[in-house]
Amino acid sequence: MKKTLALVLCILLVSAVFVSCGKKEAPATVETKTEAAPVATAAPAAPAPAAKPAASDFHVGVVTGTVSQSEDDLRGAERLIEEYGSVSTGGIIQHVTYPDNFMDEAETTISVISGLADDPKMKAIIVNQAIPGTTEAFRRVKERRPDIITIAGEAHEDPNVIQTSADLAVNNDFVARGYLIIRTAHELGCDTFVHISFPRHMSYETMSRRVAIMRATCEELGMKFVLETAPDPTSDVGVAGAQQYILEKVPAWIESYGKNAAFFCTNDAHTEPLLKQLLAYGGYFIEADLPSPLMGYPGALGIDLSAEAGNFSAILKKVEASVVAKGGAGRFGTWAYSYGYTSTAGLGQHAINVLKGESELLKLSDLMKAYGKYTAGAKWNGSFYTDVNTGVRARNHVLIYQDTYMMGKGYMGNADLVVPEKYFSIK
Repeated sequence: MKKTLALVLCILLVSAVFVSCGKKEAPATVETKTEAAPVATAAPAAPAPAAKPAASDFHVGVVTGTVSQSEDDLRGAERLIEEYGSVSTGGIIQHVTYPDNFMDEAETTISVISGLADDPKMKAIIVNQAIPGTTEAFRRVKERRPDIITIAGEAHEDPNVIQTSADLAVNNDFVARGYLIIRTAHELGCDTFVHISFPRHMSYETMSRRVAIMRATCEELGMKFVLETAPDPTSDVGVAGAQQYILEKVPAWIESYGKNAAFFCTNDAHTEPLLKQLLAYGGYFIEADLPSPLMGYPGALGIDLSAEAGNFSAILKKVEASVVAKGGAGRFGTWAYSYGYTSTAGLGQHAINVLKGESELLKLSDLMKAYGKYTAGAKWNGSFYTDVNTGVRARNHVLIYQDTYMMGKGYMGNADLVVPEKYFSIK
């Protein structure tokens, strides 16, 4: 009887222990699920938030063009290195550049991007501008390292292509801007709009669709629309040859189309010579393809902005003063903050925020928060890309734009305007 009683008591004691343990484990399970929630968004789990992530946590790869082709993009990478340090010195940013002649060196471009995945600490790769080959590079990255977040800034490849391998793609809003640039030119009294490009760029859906919208807007507003062709800087003539062509052609274009014509070019390398000649011969320039007070203006104006480096308020003030001094007030515009610079820095910051568990990769307000860090006081607008053929809205592709600033006049209020719905169906 005593043995039986002892056995019963023992069983009851063991049961109580298990019940007690079960009650203690339940809250821990709930907490684990809560902490793991960010992983479901494709972002790796992050340690406790800190002022700056330690190098031991993760690395972020940033790929840009060189100074000669896209200086602003590269300066954005330098800003990230300034804030977070480079991998070589114990920081988290690994910056590399793709070749200037990337169309003829596609495999090199792909290798530069995909090679970042060799770093076991690499957790995000941003390419700005995401030139042709980025999709294939991201595909190779994902094959080896599906944990790496891939982000394409200003994608050159068609939307339905880059969307297949980029976790997030961001472009300037070629739909809204196709309308807004023409509308601004019309408001300023322009009667002609001259679009300068070359076949490679016109093969991109983003640019060809924007041209169609620009043409349609000109027709509606009673303006003349002109297409001009210039050499591709990535061709045999190179950057120097392409720029020389613009220098030589602008005087004849002004003679043909008049001083009330607004000019627009799709390539960064063409911008400086275009601005230089328009300042000398007349004409309007609403904003660059990838707007910035640094895009072409320093060279065209012959001003040194080294003392103002990184301070866009000071940069804009100095550029504006020089434009006004040369008689360009109300004729030359930009975005107050560089799009290329902001995209590199902003997308890098967004990736860091996501990796730290502070933002969601595909949440528009979180993306704007990262961009806003570098553009205090400037207004942005944007939306998710919608396919013009199917009407399907992409979940991982965002179009954005900043308000236009005309030198000697101020902001044009474009970020607050509603673009007529009919322009979103033009292709």
